[in-house]
Amino acid sequence: MKDLMGQAIWDYYHDENPEDLQTETSISELDELPVDYLFRDFEDMNDIEQKALQLSKGKVLDIGAGAGSHALYLQNEADFDVTALDISPKSIEVCQLRGVEKAVCKNILDFSGETFDTVLLLMNGTGIFEGLSKIDIYLQKLGTLLNEGGQILIDSTDILYMFDRDKDGGVYIPAGGYYGELEYVIHYKGQSEKPITWLYLDFNTLKNAAENNGFTVEKVLQDEDSYLAKLTKTQA
Repeated sequence: MKDLMGQAIWDYYHDENPEDLQTETSISELDELPVDYLFRDFEDMNDIEQKALQLSKGKVLDIGAGAGSHALYLQNEADFDVTALDISPKSIEVCQLRGVEKAVCKNILDFSGETFDTVLLLMNGTGIFEGLSKIDIYLQKLGTLLNEGGQILIDSTDILYMFDRDKDGGVYIPAGGYYGELEYVIHYKGQSEKPITWLYLDFNTLKNAAENNGFTVEKVLQDEDSYLAKLTKTQA
């Protein structure tokens, strides 16, 4: 991993000639991602992010923390015990420089030793699941990180709207896999990361998978094609 996302975050924080990131997927063209978006305040976050932060409680793990904006809000404004987690070394360095007191550079599957009251996965949190074949692995791992009564707050988008439709309203979906499994590529300053598999989940698919792994699932908020879900361990 070249850590291009982290490099962009690092460049922006240090004012080292930052440029916008460029992203593309296997079903979409090149798109601009302004780096300053990753440094936004609570007031500039979307409704799903704001709702997730408002619902957070207790000891919090922010997975895919990026520049640390969610973690900083919870730490500084809500006075929560927050750990920011990301696989990007430069992102974690910037989290620390911005004042996040607990910041860890590690893959979630390799993270252990602590449990939490709230686990946050935002900005298409289901993306880290990679593909349908790995959902169970990730959900079981997340379950081990929850305290009794703990919650997972996770968002995603049903990207069915991105596919063409016929005159009768039928959707042209490629054969051979789930339509939310995409290849995702990041570009920055003329360099490109290797494609990664990134998963967008419709709510019913997430609900079925989570229930099969011992969770109770509630849709907390729907915002057009995106949603926020809350997962809690099903009581025996």
